[in-house]
Amino acid sequence: MTTASKITMVRVAMIPMYMAAMYMSHGQAGMWMYISLGIFIIASLTDFVDGYIARHYNQTTDFGKFLDPLADKLLTIAAMAMFCEWKVFPAWALMIVLTREFAVTGLRLVAVQKGNVIAAGWSGKVKTASTMVGLCAMMALPGIPVLNWIVIAVIVITTVYSGGEYFVQNWRCLLD
Repeated sequence: MTTASKITMVRVAMIPMYMAAMYMSHGQAGMWMYISLGIFIIASLTDFVDGYIARHYNQTTDFGKFLDPLADKLLTIAAMAMFCEWKVFPAWALMIVLTREFAVTGLRLVAVQKGNVIAAGWSGKVKTASTMVGLCAMMALPGIPVLNWIVIAVIVITTVYSGGEYFVQNWRCLLD
């Protein structure tokens, strides 16, 4: 296993710690919310570190191309699910995110069966980065409805756009 993949595995391992701290916060500003934020920031930064290492040290693997976006999805969906539980993030927005993730994953699986690997596109990276930054803002400044709705709008718009782009660029994979 490459160093980049090990770093990605650390991100996955941080998710239960993040979830536990979020539960302890009860959605309120305070020590546990800020611990959650710290864990989330560190986990988010590993996304950039593992990508840099993979490219810079020629450690790009098919396993990494699969695991890295999965780790991102697990981390961000964990945060959105917590906010959804606290009625800060609407279920319809979470459903849009989940639908996009399942659809793009399905597209990638079809492509792999046909001998192609669909790597993360630019819009997918923008979606991931803006989602991570937005969720950090919601944790740093809990209880500000205007901020929450701006973050939700950015997440939904970038999610729909990047999902559409994946399908527009790779629709031939769906043909027999």
